Amino acid sequence: MTQHAIPFLFMRGGTSRGPYMKRSDLPEAPKALADTLIAITGSGHPLNIDGIGGGAAVTTKTAMLSASDDDWADVDYFFAQVSVETRLVDTKPTCGNILVGVGPAAIEMGLVPASDPVTEVKIRAVNTGARVIARVQTPDGQVEYEGETAIDGVPGTAAPIELNFMDVTGGATGAMFPTGNRMDRIDGIDVTCIDVAMPCVIARAEDFELTGYETAAELDDNRAFYDRMEPIRREAGARMGMGDVTESVTPKFALVAPARDGGYAATRYFMPWNCHPSLAVTGSQAIAACLLCPGTVGDGIGGPRPEAPAAMALEHPMGVLHVSLDYRLTNETFEVISAGLTRTARKLASGDVFVPGDVS
Repeated sequence: MTQHAIPFLFMRGGTSRGPYMKRSDLPEAPKALADTLIAITGSGHPLNIDGIGGGAAVTTKTAMLSASDDDWADVDYFFAQVSVETRLVDTKPTCGNILVGVGPAAIEMGLVPASDPVTEVKIRAVNTGARVIARVQTPDGQVEYEGETAIDGVPGTAAPIELNFMDVTGGATGAMFPTGNRMDRIDGIDVTCIDVAMPCVIARAEDFELTGYETAAELDDNRAFYDRMEPIRREAGARMGMGDVTESVTPKFALVAPARDGGYAATRYFMPWNCHPSLAVTGSQAIAACLLCPGTVGDGIGGPRPEAPAAMALEHPMGVLHVSLDYRLTNETFEVISAGLTRTARKLASGDVFVPGDVS
C-alpha cells in the first residue's frame, strides 16, 4: 500500500521542536488525526525509531496551522502533544515553546504575508482560546533566523521573536483558581491549582523534602517523588473540573523554591511524568502568577512583590527563563492582564513526511 506524503516544516520553537503542518493536509476525524500524528512522530517506541520524534516529550510535539476565521487573528494554531512510548495524543493543552515557531512557520507557509523589517502575526491558540501577538524579524520580507539572542536550553544564538500573550486566564477550566481556592491541601501537601496559560498544580519543593535545585535527571531517577506526586496531580485535576486526568498531560505539575542564582525563584516543571529539561513558556506564566498572587504556595518565595509589569527571572535546570507579567492587584483581587517573553526559533528542514498507507 502506498504511503501518504504530508508537507511539513521541521522547526525548533523555543526549547522544543517538531513538525509544523497545515491543518488542511491532515485528517479531520480525531482518531484518524491521532493515528496520523502517532505515525509521523513514531510514538510507541522509546527512540521514536519509526518516525521523526526525538525520544523525549519536548521533541514529540506537533503544530497544525490554518488561516483564522477569527476577526482578530491571522492564523489558528492547533497543538497536539504526542507521547513518546504510549501512543497517546493529547490536544487539551497548548505549548508556548512550539508557539514560538508559529509566526515564522505561518509566513513560510504563505498563511501570513511578510512585511519589512518586522512582521506582526496575530495567533489564536485554538486549544485554549489564548491570543498571542508574535513579532518576527523579516528584513526584505524574508524570515530572519540568525541573530544575537540566546535562550537557556538552546545552544548558540538566533533572531529574537517577541511574544505577547493575552486572554491566558482560565482557558482550560474557566477560572484562574478552578478549585475556588488559592491553596488546597491534598494528601498532606499544600498546592495551588491555577489555570494561567496552562492548568498547573504547584507545590513547594521543600514539602516533598526536595531542595528545588535538583537536576532533571536527578528528579527523574527519584521515582518515590513521582509516586507521591502523581496521585496528587490526579486528585487536583478532578478538583479543577478536568475529570480523570490519568492519561492526560494536564494539569502539569511544578515545584517552586527560593532562587539560588540571582533569579526571582527556582522552578522545576513536569510534563507531567518526567521533568522538563528547562521550563515551558506556558508553565512559566502559571508559575509567575502563582508567585505574585497573595495566598498561594508561591506567595513570598521570591521576596517583595515587584510592581507591574513584573520582570521575573525564573531559574530552571538549564538556566533562566525571563517572563514579564502584567497584573492588577486590588484589595486582594488578582488579575493577569498579559505576559511577555522573548524567545527564538529556527527552521531545521522542510519537505514531506510519510505515513503508512493503512493510516487514514
